[in-house]
Amino acid sequence: MSTTAAVVTVLTALWVGFSAFSLLRRAEWVVKPLTDYGVPRSWWTWLGAAKAAGSAGLLVGLFVPVVGVLAGIGLVLYFAGAVFTVLRARSYSTAVFPLLYMGPVIAALVLGHIA
Repeated sequence: MSTTAAVVTVLTALWVGFSAFSLLRRAEWVVKPLTDYGVPRSWWTWLGAAKAAGSAGLLVGLFVPVVGVLAGIGLVLYFAGAVFTVLRARSYSTAVFPLLYMGPVIAALVLGHIA
C-alpha cells in the first residue's frame, strides 16, 4: 500500500470514528436529525457501533487488506443507507452529509486497491 493510500485510510478511519463517537455519545447535532428522519432511538447504539467497527476495520486493513476492503464495503453500504434514509425523509438539503463520509471511504478503497 502506498503512503498516500495509508494516509487517506487513517484519516478516513478517524473521520468515521469521530462520527461513531458523536453518535454513541448522543451529540445533539447528530441525534436531532436522526429523530427528524424517523430513525428509531433503539437503533442509535447499533448504528454507532457499526460505524466504529467500520473505522476499526479500515485501520486493521492496513495490515490485513481483506479486512479493510470488507470494512470499506460495509461503510459504503452504511452511508448509502443513510443517504436513502435522508431522502426518504425528504430532507434533500442534508443528503450531502452522509456523502461527506462515503466519499473518503470510497477514496480509501480505490487508493488501497490500485496502490
